[in-house]
Amino acid sequence: MSVRIAWERRGRGDPVVLIHGLGYARWGWEPVVDALAEEFAVVLLDNRGIGASEAPPGPYSAAEMAQDVLGVLDEAELDRVHVVGTSLGGMIAQELALAVPDRLGGLVLAGTTPGGSSAFPFPAQTVALLARAASLEPEVALRRFVENALAPATVATQVELVERIMQHRLATEQAPAAWAAQAAAGASFDIFARLGGISSPTLVLHGSEDRVVDPRNADLLAEHIPHARAEIVPGTGHLLFWEAPDRFVELVGSFLREHPLG
Repeated sequence: MSVRIAWERRGRGDPVVLIHGLGYARWGWEPVVDALAEEFAVVLLDNRGIGASEAPPGPYSAAEMAQDVLGVLDEAELDRVHVVGTSLGGMIAQELALAVPDRLGGLVLAGTTPGGSSAFPFPAQTVALLARAASLEPEVALRRFVENALAPATVATQVELVERIMQHRLATEQAPAAWAAQAAAGASFDIFARLGGISSPTLVLHGSEDRVVDPRNADLLAEHIPHARAEIVPGTGHLLFWEAPDRFVELVGSFLREHPLG
């Protein structure tokens, strides 16, 4: 079944598709999109289940969501693109890289995992929060998830950043069923045995203080993807591009310049 996916394009240059994670619409790239669009044609999209995209009944899979992205590429008439995916978006990006290797240039995987029993599991703090969230008031639970996605020092010193993300999350409130459908895509994801089939040059980024996805998964991905290297961004959490946007743009821009689409 075809799912209507909302998307937009900004800037000029080699096209770069940005794929966000669980519970985040395309606004989630706010701190870095303008800088990236100075050099690249940035394509932003809302995954199925959030924002202006359709939210069919779940559960979803990362492979299905990768087909949604492929539909956007076709609609935008883009034959070949760079792809940047974070968290669940990084899982989707891995599936896309395997499904249509000829259509991908550089691949950037941020704060993500290969999934399955061979990957490092979710940190205990996140597992506990997931278990407790249903017993909390919705806005309280949402704030806990936002704060958990940031490094402790960021939460303590950058109150305005936390509030900005909260404003966005509340403005694009996601139905619980749609959130659960997206979450199922992450929970069922396991690509470890197929990592060797990813042919795109790959940059793996991870925040050193990530409390959502264990940072050790960065090295795991870099070790098993043939043309990959890992870069840890010190002092940042799961939302490293909110906490260190200039560094993120620098790393991504430099990597994509090394691998032009031609």
